[in-house]
Amino acid sequence: MKVEQVYQLANDITKQAIGEENLIKEDLSNVVSWGDTIQNVMGLDNYVKNLVDQIGRMVFVNRSYTPVVPSVLMDGWEYGSILEKIATGLPEAQENASWELEDGHSYDPYVFKKPDVISKFYNDLKTFEIQMSFAERQVKSAFQSAGQLNSFFSMIEQSIQNSMAVKTDEMSMRTINNMIGETFYNLDSTGVYTGKTGVRCVNLLYLYNTYKYGTTTTNYIDADTFIHDPEAIRFAVNIFKNYIDRLKRMSVLFNMGGQPRFTPSDRLHVIMLSEFKNAADVFLQSGTFNDQYTALPGSETQVYWQGSGTSYSFADTSKVKIKTALGHDVEAGGIIAVMFDRDALGVCNKNNRVTSAYNAKAEFYNNFYKFDCNYFNDSNENFIVFYAA
Repeated sequence: MKVEQVYQLANDITKQAIGEENLIKEDLSNVVSWGDTIQNVMGLDNYVKNLVDQIGRMVFVNRSYTPVVPSVLMDGWEYGSILEKIATGLPEAQENASWELEDGHSYDPYVFKKPDVISKFYNDLKTFEIQMSFAERQVKSAFQSAGQLNSFFSMIEQSIQNSMAVKTDEMSMRTINNMIGETFYNLDSTGVYTGKTGVRCVNLLYLYNTYKYGTTTTNYIDADTFIHDPEAIRFAVNIFKNYIDRLKRMSVLFNMGGQPRFTPSDRLHVIMLSEFKNAADVFLQSGTFNDQYTALPGSETQVYWQGSGTSYSFADTSKVKIKTALGHDVEAGGIIAVMFDRDALGVCNKNNRVTSAYNAKAEFYNNFYKFDCNYFNDSNENFIVFYAA
């Protein structure tokens, strides 16, 4: 065991703590243990210098990862592969003959009117697997009890489950991101999303700047300022609440397919970037007496849509940069929130399973952790993107 004398540092930090000295540069290189690999461990005692230090305690890093992505998982089924969605349009009204009776006229009740039915079929399955080998006999000598050995394998098993959770969570987010991408492309196929807004792709920053400063001035705020400005956040909350009410009414405006749809509150899914939601809670609710008027609608949160980047900057967390399912290249930033009907997208026919193979010659097991799933978007259902660009 390597032993270091730290009395001088202990004296120095005491003086700083009680106010006798100003802050000094501290060398912690010999204080905090950063951990080491087995090849570099100092393994001899400090008495006879010939005895191997024993492991006094083993700590297994075994923590379950809790999914943090929006709950878009639907149902699964055992047989068949195709998901079929069937919908019908709104029938047209016609003249009510009961109030147009004329003597001698015939009124035919047997005219056939065919319903307008739309069917969509989804038959794509996405799959991957994680492989891990387990060898018990070969690793027994590293542990002092069966309990330690079981903890070791439990740690490996948990790491596999955590890896599977991260991968499946991020795949679910791609279902949302693809719908975001197609909605932006539907707004402007040239890829220019600044300085404009739409009914399904709502540029909150553009609307706020127009409301606040008009269209003739250059005194605009940017996206970073927008998500931290209390007045701008209140403006955004107002827009959110308006859209929640609008989506309850039958309309063809809020889906790309132009179908008459409505989304009641119990079928509405709202996801917000946590940066924006946290800013709204801090800058609005903390100083508001009637907070019900400025409160954000109930929602799930995401710390990013596609990734954090290397700095967790708003420019990275609020961005999607994708090629959509229809082959459209989309790069859009400043995405703050999405609202969509429960039937607009989803993850279904999920199938997790584990298969095993034993190698008798080398005495180890191979486990194959397999995952199958279907991810779908439906452009005939309501979906709204709110962004600041």
